[in-house]
Amino acid sequence: MNLTTLWLFIPACFALNLAPGPNNLLSMSNAKRYGVNVACLAGIGRLVAFMMMIALAASGLATLLYASERLFLAVKLLGAVYLFWLAYQLWFAAPGEEQAIEGRQRSLLGLARQEFLLAAGNPKAILIFTAFLPQFVDPAGHIALQFTILGALFLLLEWIAIAGYAYVGAFLRQWFSRPAMRQLFNRSCATLLASAGVGLLVARRE
Repeated sequence: MNLTTLWLFIPACFALNLAPGPNNLLSMSNAKRYGVNVACLAGIGRLVAFMMMIALAASGLATLLYASERLFLAVKLLGAVYLFWLAYQLWFAAPGEEQAIEGRQRSLLGLARQEFLLAAGNPKAILIFTAFLPQFVDPAGHIALQFTILGALFLLLEWIAIAGYAYVGAFLRQWFSRPAMRQLFNRSCATLLASAGVGLLVARRE
């Protein structure tokens, strides 16, 4: 793999990492509730899901998964249902109830699991690893090594994106300190998550 390929890959990849999506929105919400450090550590769950997808893409299994109508539909439905569930919880969360949750801190493992499930339930992520990453792989070179390098760079840039959205969430915490404003923020996030769920339902493999 030459340096030109990497210089093309890094900005294109980082644009994908920074694109607003369910997981980045979740990092922002977690940072507002529990702080930047917790949001970044919870993001490990997302990285684990992506790591598994990269391994599948390198082995060629992800292409088979994405080509299967039934498997694609199952992943799409599960992801959409999970997004709707998160949106429902956020929409109906009372500001006082949220303060109580913040006081006792939700388990880090639970937040990481939430990130993992959200990433694993997004079929668009499968498309990234089956259609985007292979474009930068030289068939004449060492395939596994190239996927390892590209995958490691993707995860590193994803981690930076997680931190970036977490800092935005922490900044918003100061603006949404009043109960009414917290409820507005929660319902805005719920609307965006529900919209992402609708987006998953209408997503096509093409």
